[in-house]
Amino acid sequence: MNVSSAKWFRAYARRALYGVAVAVVCVQAVAQEKLQEVVVTAERREENIQNVPIAITAITTETLRSKGVTDIHALGNLTPNVNLDAGSPFSGDRSVLSASIRGIGQDDFAFNLDPGVGVYLDGVYLARTIGANQNLLDVDRIEILKGPQGTLFGANTIGGAISIVTHTPGSKPHFVAEADTGRFNRRDFAFTADMPISNTLLSSITVSSQVRDGYQRVMPYPPGSPEAQIAYMVDPQSAYPKAGTDAHDSNGGQNLQVVRGKLLWLASDSVKATFAADWSHENQSAIPNTDTLAIPNAAFAGIYNLCISQPAAVLNALNLQNMSDLALVVSYDPLFSPAIPGGFFANQTSNIFNTTSGLCGPRANNSGLPYPGGAALGGAGYIGGPPGPMNAASPGYMGSPNPRIYWNRAATDTGNIDTTYSTGPSFARYDAFGGSITLDSDLTPGLHFKSITGYRQIKWNIGIDLDGTPESIQEVTDTQHQFQVSEELQLSGKLLEEKVDYVGGLYFFHEAGYVHDFVPFEGILYIYDAANDVDTKTYASFIHVDYRLMDAIGFSFGGRYTWDRKTFTGGQEDLNGFAYKFLGCNPPSAVLNPVPFGPPGGIPNPAGLPCAVFVGFPDPAQPLRYFPPGELSQDYNIFTPTVGAQYHISSDMMAYLSWSKGFKAGGWSTRLSRAINNGNDVAFKPEYSKTVELGLKSEWLDRRLLANAALFYTNYDGIQLNVQTGASPVYENAGNAKMKGGELEMQSLLARGLTLNFAGAYIDAYYTFVDPAIGIPQYYDLNRGLVLLPPLSARLPKTPKYKFTLGPTYDFGLANQGKMRLAADYTYTAEMWNDSLNTPQLSRPVTRNLNASIHYFSPSGTYEFALGGTNLTDDRYVTVGAVNYA
Repeated sequence: MNVSSAKWFRAYARRALYGVAVAVVCVQAVAQEKLQEVVVTAERREENIQNVPIAITAITTETLRSKGVTDIHALGNLTPNVNLDAGSPFSGDRSVLSASIRGIGQDDFAFNLDPGVGVYLDGVYLARTIGANQNLLDVDRIEILKGPQGTLFGANTIGGAISIVTHTPGSKPHFVAEADTGRFNRRDFAFTADMPISNTLLSSITVSSQVRDGYQRVMPYPPGSPEAQIAYMVDPQSAYPKAGTDAHDSNGGQNLQVVRGKLLWLASDSVKATFAADWSHENQSAIPNTDTLAIPNAAFAGIYNLCISQPAAVLNALNLQNMSDLALVVSYDPLFSPAIPGGFFANQTSNIFNTTSGLCGPRANNSGLPYPGGAALGGAGYIGGPPGPMNAASPGYMGSPNPRIYWNRAATDTGNIDTTYSTGPSFARYDAFGGSITLDSDLTPGLHFKSITGYRQIKWNIGIDLDGTPESIQEVTDTQHQFQVSEELQLSGKLLEEKVDYVGGLYFFHEAGYVHDFVPFEGILYIYDAANDVDTKTYASFIHVDYRLMDAIGFSFGGRYTWDRKTFTGGQEDLNGFAYKFLGCNPPSAVLNPVPFGPPGGIPNPAGLPCAVFVGFPDPAQPLRYFPPGELSQDYNIFTPTVGAQYHISSDMMAYLSWSKGFKAGGWSTRLSRAINNGNDVAFKPEYSKTVELGLKSEWLDRRLLANAALFYTNYDGIQLNVQTGASPVYENAGNAKMKGGELEMQSLLARGLTLNFAGAYIDAYYTFVDPAIGIPQYYDLNRGLVLLPPLSARLPKTPKYKFTLGPTYDFGLANQGKMRLAADYTYTAEMWNDSLNTPQLSRPVTRNLNASIHYFSPSGTYEFALGGTNLTDDRYVTVGAVNYA
């Protein structure tokens, strides 16, 4: 077993200088008499956050600058019951956002999977988790809405929504430039310019570049190690298809450029149009990974080690019906033990380990593709590993001149999470373009029309070497191309002497694209080559009404009707034909009678079926194909209502009660380790959440104290969980859960210039039903093997029970009329599980994160200098991880 893709968190700006200089600074430190009012658009209209009956956290541009926040994931430390991580298992890229709110989210980048927390950029939905970890330059504010937002935001906001509102061009020329430096040779630059063209045509442009070196060094095996003493062989990068082969001498670097532009046309007093466009380009090394556990006798690993550890003559003579031969094989790979239920124990007439057409023979050379594949593993010999005549360090070495690396923990463990022996692909390349046209028009004094037209496209390529060695044990490369178009039409206004506020509309969304994964397992014994096409169309209509019955009492209700259609074409293949070799029915065109697997004597084949048909592959014309040819589809018609009531206890205090529903779309698992004949066998359905929320929003001491609290209770049904099934992570509707908890957010102005923010959260999240066939929770024990625990003892991933943040800020003047700002924030987060299996090696312990900064504002307000650091507690912990039983 290879516990891989364990990304360790390390803040790149720890004890580092950032915010070196700002020209024509846009925000100056000003001592406040009251806390500033924050206006949000959570209900599709502008209103004071204190009047919105939703648990919502708003982060302003001043907060982002003060705390050195540059992308979405860093906001997770500032927001209660919200977990945001940069990257997801196997993604290799920090542009991927793994977002979870109140225990509901998504921790995968696959095209066939939708997020559980919707991210919106100026009202346009970002359909992929790839690129959702948006750069936060030129942002006016971020709104994080908690709980299902199925009425106003729609599908895939089952956990909540994150709305990014970018800067609106100003009516006066304005220029801001910023340069940052820091640890790991950080060198960032950004500028924003407001450039009015006329009184009615305003424009702005923002450009940024973020560059830093990687912090996980790729290193050779140290002197004195077996691998450093003797030359070894690895498969060349050209042996099988990949999405790329770029490698770096360190992992975890960054090289990202972003350009955003806006054009605001004030056509008249009642009509305005906003044209926005953005472009992002990323070309950097993959995020660092550290193997935390490697089991040399698991599935593919055991076969690989057996092949390189035995002479070809021994492998060619193996007979699994011979007890001594069987004992030898089982000593390397318990998969072949007859004591294991479902274990493979047969082959009277075929030797599946032979070095010509069997598992230990040449690899991936029968696919008809223009790739050479790999040479036979049988009799290769090895370095490292146990002593024996096939160990290249043995005086009586019997192996080939080109030994392989023996797969075990010693081969992967550098003793330092900041170094790795992996020399395979390490790259993350991302190009994204998007644009929107927003038209606002006051049709009458009480009726407003709004149109949001959006287009986005992504081209993404990644490569990440997960196995911790120079061998091709598990090197993932992936390419995805995606485009989307959307249109939202809104009508909003007031009725009945402004007692009724309403918004209604129509929505259309179309997304299409393809993904191509390339994943080899253990010396390319199995090569996962998956090309999949996905197409989604969504139509929706919605309405939301707020009715003020009297000054103190109001009601709200609304609903959204969504029609969602997904189509999918799966094209996964195994280029090595592992299944045929494993079952002794190879090549796929062979006709054997009996077929030599199953009970003693094999299985009769009187009809003379070729292996491709007999073994159960879906298309004999494409005998390596795992998915049946043709298009699959799913259609859903879903209604997501909301109802609520508000009671204004006073002009400064509002209590509210609400009920809302959300859903996340269904789909198909695309990572298979077995052939299927019916694509619906791997389909999963939508998941749903229904939440009751009781909240209080209040202002105290003449707006020197804001205190907002919420209690919630959620039913979470049909949960789509990423579960490791054999060699593949697949998605299934695993069961149901309940969440109950609360949040408290406070802002206080303690004295002139001194503010203190506090945010605290508690959540009790637990399964009420788990399908026992799913097999969670589970973990691997070196002595006991795979250990299964009672299903209801599993805990939901990315859901810490407690979390609180404390953040003081102090502004004060200087004798030269300049100003200083001291800012800090401390976040305590309880332990959590990073995966649905609850793997101990991938768990995240209690974390304590401290960030701090000192800012100087020049007397004229022209310049700002800042010295700051993140993660000053130097906490190290796993943020992303996955386990692979291969």
